[in-house]
Amino acid sequence: MRYVSFIHRDDAGYGVSFPDFPGCVAIGETVEAAVRHGCEALAFHVEGLSEDGDSIPPPRSIDTIKGDAELVDWRRGADIVLIPLLLDRGSSRRVNISLDRGLLEAIDDEARQRGMTRSAFIATAARHEIEAT
Repeated sequence: MRYVSFIHRDDAGYGVSFPDFPGCVAIGETVEAAVRHGCEALAFHVEGLSEDGDSIPPPRSIDTIKGDAELVDWRRGADIVLIPLLLDRGSSRRVNISLDRGLLEAIDDEARQRGMTRSAFIATAARHEIEAT
């Protein structure tokens, strides 16, 4: 699930805000850092809402956000970026996946070199790919 964010540039760097979550903000010296921090801020904000028993709004589309007259000033001068919501649930779930044997060998070699398990390596790579798109 991805939420629309606004990225504004100022003298200090880049600020990220979420029209679906007023008050949820992040900053970064680069766009990439701002997006990465935006992912973290969004997850933290949603976890807090969940802990408080508040409902999590479904993500609105870019067109809906652009058509929201209340957001015109907030949106002015901003770039729009979709930020993924990645929640850590605190527990792992065993799954069965199929991979090419050569890819699996490469994953195992790389995981071993990094001192990681296969599962940790695949989870880290998947998180990186989701956050990077």
